Amino acid sequence: MNKATILLVDDEPNVTEALKRALRREPYIFLTATSADAAQIILAANPVEVVISDEQMPGMSGSAFLGLVRKQYPDTIRMILSGQASLEAAVRAINEGEVYRFFLKPCNPTDLVFTVQQALFHKRLEAQSRRLLREYHRQATLLARVELRSPGLMHLDTDEHGAVIVDESDAEGNAMDLLAEIETAMARA
Repeated sequence: MNKATILLVDDEPNVTEALKRALRREPYIFLTATSADAAQIILAANPVEVVISDEQMPGMSGSAFLGLVRKQYPDTIRMILSGQASLEAAVRAINEGEVYRFFLKPCNPTDLVFTVQQALFHKRLEAQSRRLLREYHRQATLLARVELRSPGLMHLDTDEHGAVIVDESDAEGNAMDLLAEIETAMARA
């Protein structure tokens, strides 16, 4: 499994160092920036799974920055840190950046570690779900083509309990025909 890349953005380097210390036991690659502009350059050059940004920075707020990240890199998980417990800042971060989590400074290191792990796990599950859905659609299309070429071939008779009823006098021939149809269809797909 590849190491996740975490981008830490704060105009105070001691904060990014503290975040790195909190996450040091995790298998992550850390990138740091002291401004939203510097962070945008890093994002353009590196695939980043998680961005953790300070809210109050000179030039651009963290919520505005994460709003840009959401538009340009929608699959990147966005989290925000704030020294101010303002409802307005939290609402802005949620609305503009669609943040995964809003932390208050100083944040609990255990909470930070758990939240990043949980976010990355959620992201992997979503990717797996999309992959499985694509595979399902591919297989459903293949079966639909087989059924189109040989109507009734995929029909199964079942009893009142849902068990498949097999007419043994014709089962072997139909099974062989079905396998040949599927193999042909898979070769064309």
